[in-house]
Parts: sequence; C-alpha cells; structure tokens
Amino acid sequence: MANTKSAIKRIRRISRQSLVNKARKSKYRNALKKMNLLISEKKKDEALKYLPKLNSALMKVAKTGVIKKQNASRNVSRITKKIFTI
Repeated sequence: MANTKSAIKRIRRISRQSLVNKARKSKYRNALKKMNLLISEKKKDEALKYLPKLNSALMKVAKTGVIKKQNASRNVSRITKKIFTI
C-alpha cells in the first residue's frame, strides 16, 4: 500500500485513467469488429463508407497512447487491403 500523500494521489489518478483507457480500447475493438463483420458479409460499399470513421477511431486511440500509432496504421492498411479484395 502507498504510504506517501503523492503516491496515494497517483493511485487514485491511475485508477481513473484505467477506466478511460478501457473505454477507449473497447470503442476501438468494437470499430474493428464492425468493419470485419461488413467485410465478412461482403458489403463493400458500406465498408468503404465506414473506413474513414474506423481510421479516425484508430488514430484517436493511437494519439492517446492506448495503442501504438504503427499498430493503428497497420490495422487500417490490412482492412483496406481486405476491402479491395472483396
């Protein structure tokens, strides 16, 4: 257990930030799942319309440090490639 005032404050801050990061990660995963569902159902037009939203969601999560920027870019690249192979 933390025994200094600053350490106690940091524990409180970390617990709040963990909830925020969890929500962000959930939003990112749901966006990926939605896109993969569109691709598996071969809905190319809808997938192309959803692609900018997915890109935006991934970059927002990458900007805040929940995932790395390269990870987000790689996901967008792979998804885009999948869309055009439908």
